[in-house]
Formats: sequence, structure tokens, C-alpha cells
Amino acid sequence: MASVSTAAAPALAHAVGGVAASRLHTDTRNPLDADLTINGHDHRLAFDVRTSLLDLLREHLGLTGTKKGCDHGQCGACTVLIDERPMLSCLTLAIAAQCHRIVTIEGIAANGALHPMQRAFIEHDAFQCGYCTPGQIMSAIACVKEGHAGSDADIREYMSGNLCRCAAYPNIVEAVKQAKTVMNAATE
Repeated sequence: MASVSTAAAPALAHAVGGVAASRLHTDTRNPLDADLTINGHDHRLAFDVRTSLLDLLREHLGLTGTKKGCDHGQCGACTVLIDERPMLSCLTLAIAAQCHRIVTIEGIAANGALHPMQRAFIEHDAFQCGYCTPGQIMSAIACVKEGHAGSDADIREYMSGNLCRCAAYPNIVEAVKQAKTVMNAATE
């Protein structure tokens, strides 16, 4: 019977892709050195090969905006953007994010100004407790950028992987529609 670390070896080998086989790190007793680009900043970090991106962000870098909800990929609270695509950081090995651009909720504001999606969430009261809000905002940004915000139904479908226990869903849809207008105008 294979252990978790030996079962994960093929996935790890695939994740590091172009890295030479001699660099593959299979001894989990020693930290792995890796370079990650997070919110536009390069970081050289040493961590256990089994570390999730979520734990790396929160525990190694203090970026606590990304929330640990279910830790099973079912709630969307941990959503970050990797190369502009929404990803569940609780299910992503940190090493798999090497050579990719990672953006967290802390990295979307520009020059002290809130991102249009953040402003829209505030203006439409698209949160109550706020716990799911960072993941909702990251998914909502991708929803607009990927062209899935054409109708209320499209937005609901795209955002269905992000759970809000407070049920702010109608306000979230309105926030996405407002931000879509601003985001699209900014790219024209």
C-alpha cells in the first residue's frame, strides 16, 4: 500500500514539469527551496513538499486574507488567482504554483485604491460575516475576465463553487454586474 507521500510523487513530478529529475525532492524531512511569485513579488521559500498553497500563504507569508474554510475544496473560501485563473489553494500544492503568478485578495488593490470588484461588494453589501468574501471576490474577478458575467444565471453558475453561509447571493450577483461595467471600461 502506498503512503500519501509516495502516492503524491507522480503528481509532484508532473507539477514541477521542467525541473530536472535531480531536483525532485522526495525526502520530506528536509524543506524544499522554491521561488514563488505572489502579488507581484518574488519569494524564495523553504517548505515541506506536502504544504498546500493555502498554508504557505497564511502560515509562511502571513497573507491571511485567503481563508481556510472546509480545507476540502468544497467552499471556495480559499480561492486565489493563479495565472489569472481561480484555483482552490487548499487543494493546490505550493510547489505546483512555482513558475506561476499567484494573486491573493491582498494583491488586487492598486496604489491604495480598491479593485472595482472590492468597491462593488461594499456598495452592494455583498457580504455579511465576510468570511467567504475574499474567495468570492477572487472568483468574481475571474468570472468577469473570462466572460462568464453575461447574465444573472451565468454569474450564479460560475460562482456556484463559492458558498456564502449568510446567503448574500443576490447582492453578490449585483456586485459582479456593477464591477463588470467598470472592469470592461478599464480595458477598452
